[in-house]
Amino acid sequence: MGVPKLWSRSATNELPAVEADPSNSGVSVIHDGRLAYTVEKAGNGSKPSYQEAAGAPVESRSPLGYHVGWLTIIFLNVNQMIGTGIFSTPGTILNSTGSVGLALIYWSIGLALAVAGFCVYLELASFFPNRSGSEVVYLEQEYPRPKHFFPVTFAVYTVVLSFSSSNAIVLARYLYQCIGSTPTDWQLKGVAVAAYTVACLCVILHNKYSFWLMNLLGGVKIITLVFISITGLVVLGGNVPHIPDPGANFRNAFEGTTSNGNDLSVALVNIVFSYTGYANAFNVVNEIKNPIPTLKRNGALSIFIVGLLYMLCNIAYFAAVPKEEFTKSKETSASVFFVAVFGAGHADKALSALVLLSAFANLLAVLIGQSRVVREIGRQGVLPYTEFWVSTKPFGTPIGPYFLKWLVTFIMIVAPPAGDAFQFVVSLGTYPLSIFHMSLAVGVYLVRRRLKRLGRAAQTEFKTWDAVLIFFILLQLYILATPWIPPKGGPYAGEVSFWYATYCVVGIGVIVACIIYYIFWMYLLPRWGKYEIRPEILNVDDKGTTTHRLIKVPLTEVGKWDEEHDEAGRLRRRYAAVHSTRSSQAGEGDDQELKVV
Repeated sequence: MGVPKLWSRSATNELPAVEADPSNSGVSVIHDGRLAYTVEKAGNGSKPSYQEAAGAPVESRSPLGYHVGWLTIIFLNVNQMIGTGIFSTPGTILNSTGSVGLALIYWSIGLALAVAGFCVYLELASFFPNRSGSEVVYLEQEYPRPKHFFPVTFAVYTVVLSFSSSNAIVLARYLYQCIGSTPTDWQLKGVAVAAYTVACLCVILHNKYSFWLMNLLGGVKIITLVFISITGLVVLGGNVPHIPDPGANFRNAFEGTTSNGNDLSVALVNIVFSYTGYANAFNVVNEIKNPIPTLKRNGALSIFIVGLLYMLCNIAYFAAVPKEEFTKSKETSASVFFVAVFGAGHADKALSALVLLSAFANLLAVLIGQSRVVREIGRQGVLPYTEFWVSTKPFGTPIGPYFLKWLVTFIMIVAPPAGDAFQFVVSLGTYPLSIFHMSLAVGVYLVRRRLKRLGRAAQTEFKTWDAVLIFFILLQLYILATPWIPPKGGPYAGEVSFWYATYCVVGIGVIVACIIYYIFWMYLLPRWGKYEIRPEILNVDDKGTTTHRLIKVPLTEVGKWDEEHDEAGRLRRRYAAVHSTRSSQAGEGDDQELKVV
């Protein structure tokens, strides 16, 4: 951020600055105590939104287009939820819970969590239906003071933990299973990097076609899970001779249930990982026509499709594979199932190929959603080189955010030791994310209260039940609290070879680093440099790309800046007194008229 070159005043007689007239500019400012709200409308058919002026401006025309239809909404969610979790973590969850019965209950809790979380996101989207980026927008608007605190905090978290290394590693592992080879650690990492690079190129080169490819692969993924589910029902019906007792795992289903809090927490973390993605479509809200009704129908449908398939696949696994064998399967649960039913050979390799495609579709869906998150962070102005993050040139796609995703994922694939990488990386992102999710849910009450003060509470298109909000908050508190309970075997007997709560400490460390960075950036550096930070509206191109740019205004110029700009950083409309001389038969006289400049 650089100090702006401030202009000199024109030699006209100026009247006091006034705020923008919505009939002229489409934007008005409403004050409520220390907060100032802009009223803006986008081109996606949504209702006008009331958002705090410190937030990024609404793009009236989406520079990414309006290519997200009902099918893409479904598969954005489905492809992120069904990545490799249902194929790779059921054995880990069974091992953590200790019993088949509790494992199935946990999968049901995951569905309830996804539904509750979806309702929270849907209400927040109904408050702000004209901006993409989901959590970025919602945290920014729920907690507008201190200014830029949540945008900066979430930006640092996203930059540091914006990786998809676990799914890329699992994709590489299944690729080697397809060819019947055992890779070295570096071969595995090399293939993972190559696969992620291909996925990045797919989404960079064309926006609409990347949606089509993702939808196609999502269809293959659904067919795969339907096949596993039907196979499981056939096994459960006793129609596979070499599995003589398919109901064995369901008798005394709760035998062996653990009471260890750490084990239960690990199971829930993995369940959360498997359902992560229920809100992915909210990242592209400004690319959806008539977004709230469309999201309400198709987003909810995607969750129930996934929840049903998850339960049927788990039943299939438990019907075909003995409990003792299944608890040892870890990342290859689906492979153990196929070997048990069809035997080792071509069927197992075919499954590996299908899981590989599923993992690749997951990479595409996550890239698409997270690119909008990073782009919206860039539009808030809290990242350097604002135009790099928000520009959609030359392919109509956000290349800057995609490059960040590739770079951080590359580092997280190459750097950690391969043995513990999967479990640690899965757990690491969930801990600080639970803090943000809890903040999101609590913030719903804050936004409701502010809109009620403005007399706009009844204008939202969706309102979730308070019981759902409370359930979501309590579940996040549970996820935050229970990981600190030590495992039964001691502090080094967890899912990784190092201290069991390392991911919690690292997650908290990231949040603390965000706070320290904010204090330096927002308070200490301006005090030492004798300037204040102000937002400025920047129109990047003619495709509708609009962004905030945070700039340094010297203390001697702050008064002038605030006089000529509103709280959102737009130039106020100023009226100049223009003198003109007119002649008439009655004589001559000077008239003074006002013109907007």
